[in-house]
Amino acid sequence: MISDKVKLTAKDILEKEFKSGMRGYKPEDVDKFLDLIIKDYETFHQEIEDLQQENLRLKKQAEGAAKQRSAAPQQQTGTTNFDILKRLSNLEKHVFGNKLYD
Repeated sequence: MISDKVKLTAKDILEKEFKSGMRGYKPEDVDKFLDLIIKDYETFHQEIEDLQQENLRLKKQAEGAAKQRSAAPQQQTGTTNFDILKRLSNLEKHVFGNKLYD
């Protein structure tokens, strides 16, 4: 899971306290930027969760399709090109009549 690799959570960022020093950054600017980062983290987390759910759904769908294919009857063995050409010839006769062979 991705959550094992992520070191910070939105809550960690929100609760982070910075010491102020001489000539430091404006706390308001830092807070605004951290708020943007928190929103991105929440968005990324939701997107990852959605993609993981979709991934599971697609895997199940693929497994179902694979099972369906293996359960489907295999194509007739012994059908040759001659048989196919004969069927095609008969179909042409039926559709176009004897005009083709006159």
